[in-house]
Amino acid sequence: MRNNNALSIFDEMDNFFDDFFKPAKYDMKSDIRQVENGYEIDVEIPGFNKDEINVDYNDGYLTVSANHKENHDEKKHGKLIHQERSYSTLSRSYYVGNIDKTKVNAKMNNGILTISVPKAALEAPKGKTIMIE
Repeated sequence: MRNNNALSIFDEMDNFFDDFFKPAKYDMKSDIRQVENGYEIDVEIPGFNKDEINVDYNDGYLTVSANHKENHDEKKHGKLIHQERSYSTLSRSYYVGNIDKTKVNAKMNNGILTISVPKAALEAPKGKTIMIE
């Protein structure tokens, strides 16, 4: 049986163009820095407005989630004939341990969400008198 190389080249070209025009999977890339009193986390979330982003803390995990709301209002925006932008929910969690939840803050600037996460103050060990039996 003879292998038709010309056909396989065309198949590979078709696969290349299919993959090229397929929307890329988006991950929330981040940088984490340890600073004097805690951590700073920079999360890349381009194309999202701050009202589409949530930051939650639960059981030692800080979770960042983002959700685009799809708009199908044809009267206002026109009929959609081709779509490559995705309207999905993204989420990523970071283990930060015991933190001071009251002092966590976040700000959005040019598609980068910066979260300041202060560590919880550790209580100094209290003295204890040992009884002698």
